[in-house]
Amino acid sequence: MSEEATTGGEANVTNPWGADLDDPRLGLRIAAERLSLVRYVFLVQIEDGIATAAQRASLEYSDAVLIGWPETDSHEVADLDGDQLATVKTQMELMERRIVAFRRQERDGDVDGMTDTLVKVTECVAVIRGLYQPDFALPTFAEIRQVVQDEWDEDMDRIDADGAISTADQAEQETREADRRQTGHEEGVAA
Repeated sequence: MSEEATTGGEANVTNPWGADLDDPRLGLRIAAERLSLVRYVFLVQIEDGIATAAQRASLEYSDAVLIGWPETDSHEVADLDGDQLATVKTQMELMERRIVAFRRQERDGDVDGMTDTLVKVTECVAVIRGLYQPDFALPTFAEIRQVVQDEWDEDMDRIDADGAISTADQAEQETREADRRQTGHEEGVAA
């Protein structure tokens, strides 16, 4: 940290983290940290129930964008020109506005809104990562969504099939029990 986190014994509200604000790669670190936090808050919100396909897809998308995130001093990270840095700044501002919406949705218990907003935050971070790491192949949300939907459909088909087998087995068992009772009743009458 090149700057002190405090000045004259008071908190530095402009830069409480003591980060080098002139570092052209600072956006890369902040984007990963912000998405990680938003993803975690979302995960906590949905962990008590069975995640829907949309919820799973939004988590998978954020995971795919965060996986293998490079350190800012990595040789894989490109140096950006002025236009690219302006794009990073724009995406960071958009990401922060979306995080404000996400926080409001969390407060209101709007999990569906949080699901959509997590995707939008992740899209901002994907643009930022794509600039800093252009050789890293990032999937689109549509690609992730399709894979997750296919898995979801398979899971639901298995649940339906298990339920049908259970119901058929139960019906067969009940038929056998009814047959035994009927046979026992008939034997009792005949005796």
